[in-house]
Amino acid sequence: MGEATLNVKPTRKLQPFRLETFGRLQSIDGISVCTFLGDRKVAERQAKAAKDHLATKEVNVDIRVINDKSNPQQKGSSITLWAQTDRGVIIGSDAIGELGKSSESIGTAVAQKLNTEILTTPTVDSHLADMLIPYIALTEGVSVFLTRTVSEHLETNIWLAETILNSKFNIKKTDALYRVEKVG
Repeated sequence: MGEATLNVKPTRKLQPFRLETFGRLQSIDGISVCTFLGDRKVAERQAKAAKDHLATKEVNVDIRVINDKSNPQQKGSSITLWAQTDRGVIIGSDAIGELGKSSESIGTAVAQKLNTEILTTPTVDSHLADMLIPYIALTEGVSVFLTRTVSEHLETNIWLAETILNSKFNIKKTDALYRVEKVG
């Protein structure tokens, strides 16, 4: 159990943003965590498998390993990876360990998901795209980002923003990506 305090200074208006260029891959980082599975080296094995899969990338891959013992009621594992570019893009991927699946298969799967995102060069990963919509809807002016897929969550959040906030969005397929634009 923990406690966190967050002090926030409200803003009068949100600034629009344009994230239209993937840029050059700078680094891949991550965290591999296991709870009460340290003796089986679960976090280490997940991290190694992910790192091995991403070894062909021409950037440093740094995955921190955490063997947690904070919750004796729950054993488990997870791994999160993120890639950063020189244009301010951060693309992520994650996975949760499962009974019956090896740590190596979990680590490889999360690395494959990240690699799929990187290869299509979006500026927002497919899991973040829908979560940005409410904030973008509140900006004044044009905001733009590129994503690999248009999920039902993205479509629903756009519909809600257009219906409730009277915002207007356009989605246009451009090569392997979708350009999501909130128009002024």
